[in-house]
Amino acid sequence: DKEELQRVKSAANWIRENSDLLVVIGIGGSYLGARAVIEALSNNFGERRVIFAGNNLNSDYLSDLLDYIENKNVCLNVISKSGTTIEPAIAFKILREFMENKYGEEGARERIFVTTNKKKGVLKEIANQKGYETFVVPDDIGGRYSVFTPVALLPIAAAGIDIDKIM
Repeated sequence: DKEELQRVKSAANWIRENSDLLVVIGIGGSYLGARAVIEALSNNFGERRVIFAGNNLNSDYLSDLLDYIENKNVCLNVISKSGTTIEPAIAFKILREFMENKYGEEGARERIFVTTNKKKGVLKEIANQKGYETFVVPDDIGGRYSVFTPVALLPIAAAGIDIDKIM
């Protein structure tokens, strides 16, 4: 969808211009494709602009993450078809609260991006209620095959990689 691709590029540009870091919340294919591409096409020792959360229930990891992002300008991209998978749901709850405390509800609204089902699900309902910008997880594409969809393209573009060349 060329319109969706343009929205992904616009959001990624906004993220790069207005934040130090994008935290991608997802598990399985919802983050592995983006992570693999970013790691493959980035300098191994450069400053990372994209980090990942929500792929485990390690409280030390979340605590360390909150300490790490405390003094950074941050955006979130939560990725889940349903919003009910426990690991990303917990990470999103904690990080959304962090964002609202740090930026206020309006500031958090412009810094949180949701990639989810087009029409239904808990995460879609939250996104609609809060007014977050949303992107679609296509119904006919499974997690590991979603690297050429907004699932991975937003984090990849936010990392500064030219997604037009990838496409």
